[in-house]
Amino acid sequence: MTTRSVLISGASISGPALAWWLNAAGWRTTVVERFGELRDTGQNIDVRGAAREVVRRMGLEDAALAATTGERGTVFVGRDGRALAEFPAGETDTSGATAEMEILRGELSRLLYEHTCGETEYVFGDRITALDDHGDGVAATFEHGPERTFDVVVIAEGLTSRTRALVFPQAEITSLGLYTAYLTIPRSTSDTDWWRWYNAPRGRSITLRPDNLGTTRATLSFMSDVGGLEDLEPDDQARVLRRTFADAGWETPRILDALDGTPFYFDLTGQMRLPAWSNGRRVMVGDAAYCASPLSGMGTSLALVGAYVLAGELATHDDHRAAFARYEAVMRPYVDGAQQLPPGTPRIAHPRTRAGVALLRAGIRVVGSAPVKRLAGLGGSLFSPPADKLELPQYPATVR
Repeated sequence: MTTRSVLISGASISGPALAWWLNAAGWRTTVVERFGELRDTGQNIDVRGAAREVVRRMGLEDAALAATTGERGTVFVGRDGRALAEFPAGETDTSGATAEMEILRGELSRLLYEHTCGETEYVFGDRITALDDHGDGVAATFEHGPERTFDVVVIAEGLTSRTRALVFPQAEITSLGLYTAYLTIPRSTSDTDWWRWYNAPRGRSITLRPDNLGTTRATLSFMSDVGGLEDLEPDDQARVLRRTFADAGWETPRILDALDGTPFYFDLTGQMRLPAWSNGRRVMVGDAAYCASPLSGMGTSLALVGAYVLAGELATHDDHRAAFARYEAVMRPYVDGAQQLPPGTPRIAHPRTRAGVALLRAGIRVVGSAPVKRLAGLGGSLFSPPADKLELPQYPATVR
């Protein structure tokens, strides 16, 4: 039997995970990544439900648990830093705003890379510039390397994927009106092992989270009707952040001071909704295809589960069309559930007025009170995304 080949664009989470499963099925895998090396940056992500089972089947569960951030849960704080309500980390695969398997994106990416680099060809510092599907294969043109042909090409990039436009030029991001800056700052004596969340009027929120590397992960989020801020130069984005958060209070000055010498990632929060995820022999997985936004708590779960299902169907079916159809049939309900955010999200968590912030805090206090937690079981389930709403298929062809 002829060995089938796949080109995967993106070396973050879904790309290496897909390579792992296709390696197990005997495919020849190549991953191209536009950055010059594996990116070890990124904020906290969680692995829940069906995705946790994918990691378990890969034999990586113990390694991932050993690399978790140690976050104990979520605490909402007031301007003086005092706790309004605490929600401990989940004690199961799915419960709580903080999952049991809470890990930095860079740490999980590193684990996946280390467990595939012996079998997968990684090409760093290059990108796809054209994809010519000629029926029996796809000719890929690269910015630097020579043209190569593959049986299948998979786009495993982020929400703002550039390669996606080569396959779906009409794809548009659905904006949720929320901008967020992510950065890593030095840990201070005021930091704890809890995810601390603070709200300020005018649709602003500030969070600080622990990591396992001796630093602190910070975010600055704000609602805005102004479009295109994500396309500004970093210096201009920093000025927007300083102006927007100048009077926010709590530990915001410390975060703003760090903007001078710390790289940060600034982006618009959005979703990707497409009627199809494949075109010919070209297919997408993860955020490029069906980003549910960080607000869903499902980004990593969709990436890992999508990679597993896509690989399993490709390994099961000789015809890529049948494989892609089954991939969409299995994943579409799971994706739809993840993209169905709670009503009012994200505005309900980012009030514009002082009265709105006061009302939000009052609600948080009530929900976080011991009687309500006992009555409704909200201690671990209030912030739990639908990560377990899928029974993973078994694919004998991918079993090592």
